[in-house]
Amino acid sequence: MAEIRLQQLAHSYSRTPASADDYALRELEHVWAQGGAYALLGPSGCGKSTLLNIISGLLSPSQGQVLFDGKVVNELSPQARNIAQVFQFPVVYDTMTVFDNLAFPLRNQGMDEARVRSKVEEIAEVLELGPALKKKARNLSADEKQKVSMGRGLVRDDVSAILFDEPLTVIDPHLKWKLRRKLKQIHEQFNITMIYVTHDQLEASTFADKIAVMYGGQIVQFGTPRELFERPRHTFVGYFIGSPGMNLIDVQPQPGGVGFAGVHLPLPEALQARLASTPVARLQVGIRPEFVQVREAPFDDAFTARVVDVEDLGTYRILTLELGAVALKVRLGEDRVVPQGQAWISFPAQWLMLYADDVLLEAAP
Repeated sequence: MAEIRLQQLAHSYSRTPASADDYALRELEHVWAQGGAYALLGPSGCGKSTLLNIISGLLSPSQGQVLFDGKVVNELSPQARNIAQVFQFPVVYDTMTVFDNLAFPLRNQGMDEARVRSKVEEIAEVLELGPALKKKARNLSADEKQKVSMGRGLVRDDVSAILFDEPLTVIDPHLKWKLRRKLKQIHEQFNITMIYVTHDQLEASTFADKIAVMYGGQIVQFGTPRELFERPRHTFVGYFIGSPGMNLIDVQPQPGGVGFAGVHLPLPEALQARLASTPVARLQVGIRPEFVQVREAPFDDAFTARVVDVEDLGTYRILTLELGAVALKVRLGEDRVVPQGQAWISFPAQWLMLYADDVLLEAAP
């Protein structure tokens, strides 16, 4: 197990990068603590796989350092870093049995055969591969092959970290949940540093204790699933996390708060002071669809909105409302009354976020 630290790390696939747009990874400072279960979450092209390949040693960074337990490993090969990597598509030796696939890294280390058998049988039991140990790998299903790939990393005692690069892409949807839970159980049992790359927020939340959200080659927020949902520190996190994502509305400063299209939203005095002292090109407010208060009759401090659409998704409904020519999404539980034609809404102050040029603006401490 290892603590993995990135220092001033950046990477460009161009030999002569001229601007920030030429970088797949912009300068990063980040730490993954020893023994943690982490996810690297973001859309295609944001730099997730590039970062994972730099950590593993498959790619050398253009600048900066990768440290394992305080030791710079930039010049070390993946083998020397003791990294196990599980790729999108299972990597197995088809002509070998499952047992021999799992035993391969141990035999390469010169481990005696009795110890090899003990370790392989232990991991096979954890991964529920016991009945398949004598099978040739070519006869396995896709999810069984991916379990074998995972097992080759888990079977080693010396592994510093296991890196997963979208490992469930080829797995049938009904098996994905089971394998995610299995990975979580394995982490709890073996306490190995694990970093799981995915574009799927459900996979990330199910597996990881903390998630690093990537956007435009940068980690824009690192936190627990709850922190990312309740207090996104960047508009991209608000948009990307949640179903549907956060409502984001362009606003203008006004005395006592901000406003748009005849709607005034008051702000606490401390936040008003921070806004007044902050140069801003684009100002937005954000609120999750779950946190918008909706009723079918007027109430104090409520705004009147027009009901444009209702999507019934069984256990909840998604309403599309129009407020001052701005479209809003609202999520209602199945037990809630759906307003007809017109609705009255409000934005609870604790859930209303203010963003200055995409970054959460908070009152000075």
